[in-house]
Amino acid sequence: MNIIFFGSDRFAVPALSYVISSSHKVICAVTQPDRLQGRGLKLSCTEVKKIAEANKLRVYQPENVNSQESVKFLSELKPDILAVVAFGQILSKSVLEIPRITAINLHASLLPKYRGAAPINWAIIKGEKQTGVSIIKMTPKMDAGPVILQKSLDIGETDDALTLEDKLSNLGADLLLEALNLIQADKFNLAAQNEKDATFAPKLKKEDALIDWNKSAHYVFNLIRGCAGWPGAFTYFQGKILKIHRAGIPEPEQHLELNKDLAALPGRVLGVSREGMLVATGYGKLLIEELQIEGKKKISVREFISGYKISVGEMLGIKSS
Repeated sequence: MNIIFFGSDRFAVPALSYVISSSHKVICAVTQPDRLQGRGLKLSCTEVKKIAEANKLRVYQPENVNSQESVKFLSELKPDILAVVAFGQILSKSVLEIPRITAINLHASLLPKYRGAAPINWAIIKGEKQTGVSIIKMTPKMDAGPVILQKSLDIGETDDALTLEDKLSNLGADLLLEALNLIQADKFNLAAQNEKDATFAPKLKKEDALIDWNKSAHYVFNLIRGCAGWPGAFTYFQGKILKIHRAGIPEPEQHLELNKDLAALPGRVLGVSREGMLVATGYGKLLIEELQIEGKKKISVREFISGYKISVGEMLGIKSS
């Protein structure tokens, strides 16, 4: 089948690579325009464009995929299938009607749960033990089309948004290829989503990553894992932004040096050692293991306490006035 592949994020890279290596033909890769990125504002392209160009594919980068110009361009390619994976723009009805057979989407959740832009992050933040990938037939309503295939995956205690994304992207690439083969053989089924079970995973905002120390230790632990990569869970230390990259929940029998005379107020540092920084939460304690002070690089707590004076009893989360 002739396929137009839509994708931008690194999550889409394994899927594109799998389809390129299959019996199907990718006639064009549609991805987001090059953008200025980083402190040096260097013009950078998407991960999908890099893979497409390496494989000598035709690349199309519309600012608005739904414009008349874009619809005309895509229509003239006469695709059998549109395959959409982490593209970054919502496709209009006019675009969805272009392919001879259908448009399909690979989504990183077990739909109808976690529809939206950040399903991996929110599944971890909400404390889910299981997630997965879904292949759906696309409709104008975002992530609401009937399901062709699904596959589940357990979320490990050590998983964060980055490691889970890697696992799901590979799982999804396999499932996408399976779906394409079923469609080609006309052996696929469509299962309607139950709207009553729908939940949503909107794009993360920076403020979503602010740690509320009044929450439980498990909640903060999940927030840190779910915000890994971007935006990065953060608090305040001596008025500066302090990102928390890695933390754990200590076992009750774990021996940590702490001042037992201190009231365990949420956000209070109860103990500091090379093993980590023990902080009280609204329920339970969190052991911070890796962090990053504003304007500096990511370091371990062992390195942090060598360069910064932090006292037991100090409070995290207090923003300078």
